[in-house]
Amino acid sequence: QPGQPNPFEPFLKGFFDVGGPRVVNHKGSFFHFSERELKDLVMATFAFSFAISIVFHGGIFGMLELPMGVLVISLISSMLFALAALGPAFILHELAHKYVARHFGCWAEFRADPRGLKIGILIALAIGFVFMAPGAVMVAGRVGRKENGIISVAGPITNITLFFIGMVGGGLLLSIFHHNVLAELIIFWMWGNAILGAFNMLPFGPLDGAKVKTWSEPIFWLFMAITMALVVSVFNGYAFTIVAAIAGLPTL
Repeated sequence: QPGQPNPFEPFLKGFFDVGGPRVVNHKGSFFHFSERELKDLVMATFAFSFAISIVFHGGIFGMLELPMGVLVISLISSMLFALAALGPAFILHELAHKYVARHFGCWAEFRADPRGLKIGILIALAIGFVFMAPGAVMVAGRVGRKENGIISVAGPITNITLFFIGMVGGGLLLSIFHHNVLAELIIFWMWGNAILGAFNMLPFGPLDGAKVKTWSEPIFWLFMAITMALVVSVFNGYAFTIVAAIAGLPTL
């Protein structure tokens, strides 16, 4: 009803333009991080990694099957694994938006949504699946459709780049260090970047794809095709076959 607060606002504003006005004053160098931004980045990254570690255990029901001591150690180790394998996909995606926006003279800082993060963790506990809006880079400044589109596509481009770094660099590392944990880390690295890039290229709401499509349909369809191709390549295992070939292994 009009005048009543929306209980879903903290979760939705990670996806939609819901919430208060943005700050428009900013001082500092091109690589400036405010104390608030650093705090939000750390909070969102650790909450996201914790949610992933919960999913690794099958949600609350899988966690209840383990003794407390084993569960704590397992949660910590899987959270560290998630930080290494998936953290860069999230952090560098957001920083790409920030620095391209700063290039165009905008104020740009990451803002986490604490209540949205809590809801995401609760979803992971309840159903063993991650659906979370960790936050987003808030941008304020005079930009047109082209600049806004370039700022938006910077995130998926970063994930595409990280995907191929994982493919080639991971294969080279595996050729030297034949270790199952390294192979698993590379697999999750590539999965995370493929899915995050493709999801953000969807042309809905405030997702990157909607802004890119508004700017340039050819650019939108190009990067939509690339990110979807990466998702298909990890689903059918073709990407991991290439990693194994680079590493000189029969399979991962």
